[in-house]
Amino acid sequence: MSTIKKENASSHYDFEKHWNAAYQKTPVNSLGWYEKKPAPSINLIEECNLPHDALIFNAGAGATTLIEELLDKGYTNIVVNDIAVAALTELKNSLTKHKNSNVTFIVDDLTKPTELLKLKNVDLWHDRAVLHFFTEEKQQKAYFDLIRKVVKPNGFVVLAEFNLDGAKKCSGLDVFNYNEEMLQERLGDEFVLLKGFNYTYTQPSGNLREYVYTLFKRKA
Repeated sequence: MSTIKKENASSHYDFEKHWNAAYQKTPVNSLGWYEKKPAPSINLIEECNLPHDALIFNAGAGATTLIEELLDKGYTNIVVNDIAVAALTELKNSLTKHKNSNVTFIVDDLTKPTELLKLKNVDLWHDRAVLHFFTEEKQQKAYFDLIRKVVKPNGFVVLAEFNLDGAKKCSGLDVFNYNEEMLQERLGDEFVLLKGFNYTYTQPSGNLREYVYTLFKRKA
């Protein structure tokens, strides 16, 4: 088993308040994780050859540009989650071309899910830069348990997190770094790694962040 950080003060930290404040005090396109064009995610999702009515779930979406890109490509069944109401409000307001689109927004904590437990038959789970904020074993277990609960057989999982050479903090918070093998271990043998690669992301500030991108498929 990969080394897991010990239980610490993050158990009692108010992540909802933290992320709401992040979106309230900083313009979205200046945030350290903002992507004007989420090309690596789009490329992996397109490789799955999903029908346009497939259920795509974006975990911890923030105000990502990915949703507009997916809507532009004709995907019609998208569920978006974040712990911060402010983030999802920004995202809703950004979908100017798709105001009447069928996007479901769920405010919930991925490590203490309530509403998210009602999800089922997810065709694709996408997470960019969310899992690595869960530094405790119980948080990670809750996250991966949720994936196993809601992703259907033959469904896909895209995980993009800070890699082992990546930053150790983000937005003032500690992070937990991953490689492909660690993500495979946490998902378990019922998920097969289809693709994995390291990727250097350039922040709006010009600083660089090292990610690992992975695409898994659940066995039938």
